[in-house]
Amino acid sequence: MRTTIALIALCLSTTLIAQKADPVQVSPDLEIIRLSDQAYIHRSYAVFGSFGRVASNGLVYVAGGECLVFDTPPSDELSEQLIGWIAENYPGVKIAGVVVNHFHEDCLGGLKAFHNRGIPSYAGEKTLELARKDGVEVPQHGFSKKKKMKLGGERVLLFYPGAAHTLDNTVAWMPGGKVLFGGCMVKSVGAGKGNVADADEAAWPKTVARVRKKFADAVWVIPGHGEAGGVELLDFTVLLFSRKL
Repeated sequence: MRTTIALIALCLSTTLIAQKADPVQVSPDLEIIRLSDQAYIHRSYAVFGSFGRVASNGLVYVAGGECLVFDTPPSDELSEQLIGWIAENYPGVKIAGVVVNHFHEDCLGGLKAFHNRGIPSYAGEKTLELARKDGVEVPQHGFSKKKKMKLGGERVLLFYPGAAHTLDNTVAWMPGGKVLFGGCMVKSVGAGKGNVADADEAAWPKTVARVRKKFADAVWVIPGHGEAGGVELLDFTVLLFSRKL
């Protein structure tokens, strides 16, 4: 128990040191947090039922004259604000696509705003299936296990590691910046389990351990909610769902 507590304390310290930049307030419900010259968290706020007002993370990753957006804000209005921020701060940079992590509203609630602008969208095949079933905006292009993409001369890997927070959750890896967008399968250090309505809790730690092994050299790991950090977020999530905390 003492070892576990010490590990958590160290992880918390590491996360707090890593999360240095102050948020840039775009609107009362949207802020931007700079991680590097290429990577920016877009954090949006919305009310989700009994959970109340919740902050949700997405990512903007810039390479060359292009960028990808990972997860949309939960509404078209907030997505328009995000698109406007990109245009203002990166004039001439093309939004090459939007990548949806899983089928929940905090990932694709603002997808229509991107589609209305002719911006293509990508997600795992399971996400397309579940979005259709829910009657929400459906991502346009699907993949099964993995998809390799090019962005401004850099490589991007979309990867389905297995069930966790949902049956369809994927991750995205940008090796050029050593950035891993984990979404809601990854918990910020010290967080609780959160929404597990569609989760496979038995598979969850195994799935995240698979991600930890595959992307061990990640410098930045971005969870669906809470503060970003390094691979300690993956370690914490494995412990949390292994019932070792």
